[in-house]
Amino acid sequence: MKTTMLTIALATLASGVQAQEVAIRRNQVGCYPEQEKVVVVEGVKPSAKISLTTPKGKVLKPKVTRTAVSPWSGKERQVIDLAKLTDTGIYKLSVGGQQCELRVSDRPYHDIATASLRLFYLIRSGIPIEQGGDYNRPLGHPDTHVLIHPSAATPQRPAATVISSPFGWYDAGDYNKYVVNSSFSIGLMFAAYEQLTDYFATLNTDIPESNNQTPDFLDEMMFNLKWLLTMQDPGDGGVYHKLTTPNFEGFVMPKDCHQQRYVVAKSVTATLDFAAVMADAARLFQPYNDYARFPQLATAAAEKAYQWAKEHPNAFYHQERLTDPAVSTGTYGDGNAKDEFFWAASALYRLTHKSYYLEEARQYQPSRFSIPSWGGVASLGAFEWMTDPQMTELRDPMVKQMMDYCEEAIKGVESSSFQSPFGNKPDDFGWGCLSEKCCCQAFVLLYADKLQGTSKYRRYALQNADYLLGRNATGYCYVTGFGDKSPMHPHHRISAADNVEAPFPGMLVGGPNPGQQDKSSGNLTYPSNYPDESYLDVEESYASNEIAINWNASSVAFLCWLDALATTLQ
Repeated sequence: MKTTMLTIALATLASGVQAQEVAIRRNQVGCYPEQEKVVVVEGVKPSAKISLTTPKGKVLKPKVTRTAVSPWSGKERQVIDLAKLTDTGIYKLSVGGQQCELRVSDRPYHDIATASLRLFYLIRSGIPIEQGGDYNRPLGHPDTHVLIHPSAATPQRPAATVISSPFGWYDAGDYNKYVVNSSFSIGLMFAAYEQLTDYFATLNTDIPESNNQTPDFLDEMMFNLKWLLTMQDPGDGGVYHKLTTPNFEGFVMPKDCHQQRYVVAKSVTATLDFAAVMADAARLFQPYNDYARFPQLATAAAEKAYQWAKEHPNAFYHQERLTDPAVSTGTYGDGNAKDEFFWAASALYRLTHKSYYLEEARQYQPSRFSIPSWGGVASLGAFEWMTDPQMTELRDPMVKQMMDYCEEAIKGVESSSFQSPFGNKPDDFGWGCLSEKCCCQAFVLLYADKLQGTSKYRRYALQNADYLLGRNATGYCYVTGFGDKSPMHPHHRISAADNVEAPFPGMLVGGPNPGQQDKSSGNLTYPSNYPDESYLDVEESYASNEIAINWNASSVAFLCWLDALATTLQ
């Protein structure tokens, strides 16, 4: 026996590939009956015996379809196609001595989609959380005594002036509130809302506003929009970059935080993102009497902000220049505002139909499509042109750019490690990759289908869902509270400090990050340096295991769209 094991070990080392334990990688949440069903198994040969028991007790013997080889680790994985499983219920799969369940349902994504949206209620700032069940908590960060930082001072509002800036969402694992990321997050979710208005009209997330006449989705957006309005200087229209403490708070509950909070320097990017999202909000809230005064306020605020940005086009955020006190929290710095100008001008043209904004949009029109991110919002501007049939001036090039992107995104899926568009290139992985590279990519694929009236790209979007929810190199379902292996220790202060074992449900973590920026500061040891395995489910891993509102916005846009497909697949 010793000789045999030694021989195997030497052969493994010679090949440069580590021996693999048997592991079945699959979507742990569920699939539609019509959805492609693929599992990927590590640690078995192509001739492995496979047994599948149907919900009715019938035993099937599926075969390996192909062998996939990781481009980084060299690991061989067996791909099994179970496409014929169209009956709803729970299937039991056995491969290489390992077993798992596969769920097929008419509404597989409803619970996870709803939790992803409800997460925004749980991270509200400035109110007690009283409808969160185990996650209820007292008031923290009322933000009614916020100081003007010297970097934001004007003669009308000198340094140390007290302002009130309540409400909004905590941005990420920390307790600060950032205009750039808040605006982007709402803008991305608005893009989904406009494609799924009937779906969101009936989606109940059990929030304090659920009994009014406005969809819960818009009510949740309004909670953050109210805060955003307080971030505009009423004198000149510029928008403060963020509301923050000088340093990150410790891992304590909001009520136990005591650092003074400030609004800091106005920036052109924050101001333009604010202008864009206020313009969109002015349109979308118009039908709802619950917020009758808001559309007029938002329109005026958006136009005033855009004018400030035109007068201060180089007012980029430079945190290193902030003093008295210095600030060391998240920067959301961006040295190029062309994409923000394009989004804001497009949104304002759609709202006001003023030729001035059309010419502004032409000036900043992008030459190619890129997936949405907080630092690259041109696609949100493109959605304005693609969504409104009356906005024809720039529509055609926007559509072509997006379709070109989609065609490029789906190349190579049939030979990929996990049968998905996402996860096949080293640069697919990095900070927040599961949001921008996985969820946002899939959202764009679904958007392209809706625009073209086809279902060509739906298959590929669902493949990204499979990857996100467990068919991946780590075997994690990367959304907390779902699947049989999901993150339990996200880099999230409330989840760490609230004495509840499970973290908030519905949080999307950042995902595998070969940069491992937290490795030295957190004294962390990652299980692997391979791009798709560089993930740690530990609280200290802010590089791979933090949460953030822009990441959850992408999961809302994507997963709610998947849930909405239930009405078209029946």
